[in-house]
Amino acid sequence: MTTAYDFSAQDLDGRERSLSEYQGKALLIVNVASKCGFTPQYTGLEALWREFGPQGLVVLGFPCDQFGHQEPGDEAEIRNFCSLNYDVTFPMFAKIDVNGNDAHPLWKWLKQEKSGLLGIGAIKWNFSKFLVGRDGKVTKRYAPTDTPESLAGDIRAALA
Repeated sequence: MTTAYDFSAQDLDGRERSLSEYQGKALLIVNVASKCGFTPQYTGLEALWREFGPQGLVVLGFPCDQFGHQEPGDEAEIRNFCSLNYDVTFPMFAKIDVNGNDAHPLWKWLKQEKSGLLGIGAIKWNFSKFLVGRDGKVTKRYAPTDTPESLAGDIRAALA
């Protein structure tokens, strides 16, 4: 049986990171972008990471440039933007595709596990979110319009 911990991805430094290093933790996996109307959600994501991290939550950011060319920068530019503008300290990964033939395997699996509204699998926009329980299984999928602050109750339940 596949879980989120079976995948790996390159981080912003180009190192391959196995998600198994987060085994037993709840994960909030988000496709992010620097030039999106939802970009201010970085503030809420960082707040969730700081509040719930000590209890076992890990926020994972996956930059994606598939929606309106809103993540045009390279990994260094992404890191600098997130650090300088939003003081992001949660793990960030290298830019990926979330839809299409070249979609990252993790994102193919996430979409297969929890389809969106009306059973549509495709990611519709930046800041789509998936909550993964401590068992590595997807428990919820959230729309870009769902603010990080609105997820606190579900995160508490996932950590319980």
